[in-house]
Amino acid sequence: MHKNYMRAMPREWRGMARIFVALGDEHRQRILLTFDRGEELNVGAIAAVATLSRPAVSHHLKILHQAGILRREKRGKETWFRVDRAALVKALETVLRYVKENA
Repeated sequence: MHKNYMRAMPREWRGMARIFVALGDEHRQRILLTFDRGEELNVGAIAAVATLSRPAVSHHLKILHQAGILRREKRGKETWFRVDRAALVKALETVLRYVKENA
């Protein structure tokens, strides 16, 4: 039993936890799955295919961005989002490594 994890999460898991919390919402999962590989989308494009209002899409995009799942770039009046593959791969590899080594 690893009792020390009951007091504090390992450093490498702290950032990863935000990713899993953000992906715990089905709407945010659907937004993430909307992106094709390398694609950039704005709020309007996502709202056009979502079952959510534009403000709700904006809210979920903000959470995904804060978790490090999406990168954003402001161009003129529009904000464009793209998936941060490296952040997702790192988080999933951390979990996979733990499972392989400890579970």
